[in-house]
Amino acid sequence: MQPRSVDTADRPLVLIWELTQACHLACEHCRAEADPGRHPEELTTAEGKRLLETAADFGDGQLVVLSGGDPLVRDDVEELVAHGTDRGLQMTITPSGTRSLTNDRIRGLADAGIKRMAVSLDGATPERHDAFRGETGSFAETMRAARDAKAAGIPIQVNTTVCASTVSDLPAIRDLLEELGVVLWSVFFLVPVGRGRVLESISPERAEAVMEWLDDVNRDSPFGLKTTEAPMYRRVVAQRAADRRADPNGPEGRPSTGSEADGRPSAATTRRGGIVAGDGFCFVSHTGEVFPSGFLPESAGNVRETPVTEIYRESDLFQSLRDREQLTGKCGACEFRALCGGSRSRAYATTGDPLASDPLCSYVPEGYDGPMPWDEADRVPGAAGVDS
Repeated sequence: MQPRSVDTADRPLVLIWELTQACHLACEHCRAEADPGRHPEELTTAEGKRLLETAADFGDGQLVVLSGGDPLVRDDVEELVAHGTDRGLQMTITPSGTRSLTNDRIRGLADAGIKRMAVSLDGATPERHDAFRGETGSFAETMRAARDAKAAGIPIQVNTTVCASTVSDLPAIRDLLEELGVVLWSVFFLVPVGRGRVLESISPERAEAVMEWLDDVNRDSPFGLKTTEAPMYRRVVAQRAADRRADPNGPEGRPSTGSEADGRPSAATTRRGGIVAGDGFCFVSHTGEVFPSGFLPESAGNVRETPVTEIYRESDLFQSLRDREQLTGKCGACEFRALCGGSRSRAYATTGDPLASDPLCSYVPEGYDGPMPWDEADRVPGAAGVDS
């Protein structure tokens, strides 16, 4: 939707505004620990419009995601979407799979100019998805809403959480996505914040296997694929591409030379990669606090006091997260740090330091003999692939 050549020191690729934390679901992974009630200090409609006007100062086509909680708990969503659209923003939304997502609301969003709607599927059957989401009927409502959105001309994205209780469902979910005709699958690797602290993550080895499988899915599917809070997927893709180029009998049928041939990073693979928290990504909370991501709840300021453009570009926290040379431990020593950078949110959630190593990554940089961000005794269980 937005060109990947954006200078992430100047503007984020993704600006998320959490309209509210209110939601009628009780999802097991919810970072916001949402409940049905709205917070009295939420940004008002007028304040929200000013935020969108400021966001337009990032430049043409700035992508804005309206999230929650369930953003449709608010009755001004269509007004906000129309206001952002009028200011040249690409307005998208991530509603909850509840009865609030009616066909009338979907058509109202389409009329207001919404560019994409993302829904969540965390299980391949009603029983599996509804158990994860905490409400019977959520699967059916989500599938119905996705079809209604497609009929209204709104492109659909599906978000899926990867943890120990959902990983075996991924192949069947992938098949559902083709049936729904989605444009993008966003695969979120659990960060232990909010209610997600009680869920079991998969092991680093299993995460690696899942990412290899996702690379195959991405090359073979009619929809796009991205990972969330798993930037090491970019390393996996680069290494596997190098392996294919190095094999004369492989799919591409041509050998490679130099560092690419053994999977080491070349000039192409070490250039700046995709986004991580604070670097191409910015999150505005329901009360106006500005975080590097919703999973890294360290405030760099509040939009009621300082423009979001200034906070993103000039705050010490955001600037440090954009400087990969400040990473420590295994991530700091990694030759793929520019391409990957590790999940700064997961590092923060597990160590309290957003510049520490990401404990989900199994890759060990060549020659690195420093401390590892995991307990060696915990590395073997759960090391099988996506469908084990």
